[in-house]
Amino acid sequence: MTFWSPIFFVVDDDLVFKALADPTRRLLLDLLFERNGRTLTELESAVEMTRFGVMKHLRVLADAGLVVTRRSGREKLHFLNPVPIRLIHDRWIDKYTAGPASMLAGLKKALEEPDDRES
Repeated sequence: MTFWSPIFFVVDDDLVFKALADPTRRLLLDLLFERNGRTLTELESAVEMTRFGVMKHLRVLADAGLVVTRRSGREKLHFLNPVPIRLIHDRWIDKYTAGPASMLAGLKKALEEPDDRES
């Protein structure tokens, strides 16, 4: 029996952005999001690419911490690790959207309030 344990690491934003920049790697992440714990063969069958090509993409994703692997008998299973994406969101996206989102919420509230001048 094999046990899977979380791995703690420091996220390198550049590696995560590089990994997410490629559409094939994003597709692989989407496949793992749909069903975690896929083998290389399962992932290879979902993309039009050689086994070696898929392995190279998985290596970039693993280097960025987006994919972790675990051996189960003879198989090597690949799992999505969403933590680096969340950290990117918190660090880069959240801080830039907080102000505009707050402003739009205030505008929505102001537009929906009844106007006493129209009575």
